[in-house]
Parts: sequence; structure tokens; C-alpha cells
Amino acid sequence: MNAASWYAILSTLVVSLVAFVGLFTLSFRRQWLDEMLFVLISLSAGALLGDTFFHLLPEVIEEAGVFDHRMALLVLSGIITFFLLEKFVIWHHHHTIETPEDHAKHHHHHPHSIGVMNLIGDALHNLIDGMVIAASFLISPAVGVATTLAVILHEIPQEIGDFGVLIHSGFTVRKALFFNFLSGSVAVLGALIVLFVGDHTEVILPYVVPFISGGFIYIACSDLIPELKKEIVTHRSLIQLLALIGGIVLMYLLTFLE
Repeated sequence: MNAASWYAILSTLVVSLVAFVGLFTLSFRRQWLDEMLFVLISLSAGALLGDTFFHLLPEVIEEAGVFDHRMALLVLSGIITFFLLEKFVIWHHHHTIETPEDHAKHHHHHPHSIGVMNLIGDALHNLIDGMVIAASFLISPAVGVATTLAVILHEIPQEIGDFGVLIHSGFTVRKALFFNFLSGSVAVLGALIVLFVGDHTEVILPYVVPFISGGFIYIACSDLIPELKKEIVTHRSLIQLLALIGGIVLMYLLTFLE
């Protein structure tokens, strides 16, 4: 394997280790944790958008020479696919519990079911993250670093939430950390899948990268930014805006490494 392949595998291993961030939240005060997530979500949204529009799309457009209907359809298909993925897999458990009574009954008979569903959805999400990172390193090391950083910023608040779901579902702290890491390590598998077809990189990247870009746009605009809109206090909204812009600026600065 070449250097880009090793960088991709190492980066996905680092992303997998983010699963252990839940351990550190046990010693945090609830208020401090909320404030940290408050900023991280804003930073993550900016980083995902910045990576998409400063790194992923420009690289594939430069290679193709034009942003045509085919590429536009791939971006849109990425948005729709991530919507379907979230609708029917990742957040499926939200639709299986309709009332407080159903919720109590669900937990009484199947204490781990929501946690297991969360792990399955998260594993699929991490598989895609690994493919994204590997594809980015095949473009260039700088794009790979930018994408890895964007994924990590997005994974931190998500993994904290996942850890909380597992604990709430009846997992012990040790089991929650172990299964969360196991789910995170699927990112390595995603990277290996892309690297396995590395000989056909020039063929697959023009299709994979626009699709992934659509997924990033969906996550930022559908999952993260709506959370920011819930904040109505002026000074906190300003902090959110600055963090959002900070994520975008960070991705822009990384273009100087290319």
C-alpha cells in the first residue's frame, strides 16, 4: 500500500478512538457539557460545509473540468440517500415509540433494544465516514486531513450522544464504551473497501466524491443547523455564528496545505 492508504487507515483509527470521548463526559458537569456541545455542533456544521465547498467539490470539478448535470445528480442523490438512511435506519427507534406508555413498555421488555438499534445505525454511519476519509486521501493528503478533521468534529458530539443512549438503554459504562468503539472501528472497514478498489480510483472518485459531498451538505443543513436555530438568546446565537464561521475558516485555511 502507498502512503495515502496508510494515512487513510491511521485516520480512521483515530476517528474510531473518538468513541471513548463518552468516558470523559462522566466527570463533566451537565451545564459544562451542554456548553461544550453547544459550540462543537456549530463548529462541526461549519467544518462539514467548508470541507465540501473548499476541498471535496473543487477537487472533483477541477478533475472533470465542469460541474455538469451528472455531478449535480450525484450530489442530490447523496442528500436523498443520507435522508433515507437517517429516516429508516439511524433514527428508526424514534418512530417505534409513539407514546410515553409505549416508551415505558418498550424499556420494560427490551431494555437494550434502543441501544442496539443505535449501534447498528452508528456502525453504518461510521462505515460511510471511513469511505469518505479514504476517498479524500486518494485525492490528496491535504483533502484527507481536512475531511478527517471535519469528521472528528462531527463525531465528538455524536459519540457523546450515542454513549448517553447506551447508558440510558441499560448498558454498563464498560460495555457502552466497548460497543461504541466497536461501532466506531467499522470506519476502518469502510476505508479498506475504498482502498481495495484503489486501482480504479480515477473511475470511482468522480462518482463517490460528489455523492459524499451531498451527504455532508445534508448532515450540516438538516441535522446540525436546525439544532442551532433553536437557540434564541442573542449572545449565545452570536457564539454559535462565530463557531460556525470558525469551522468554515478552518477548512479554508487548510486549502493552503494543498
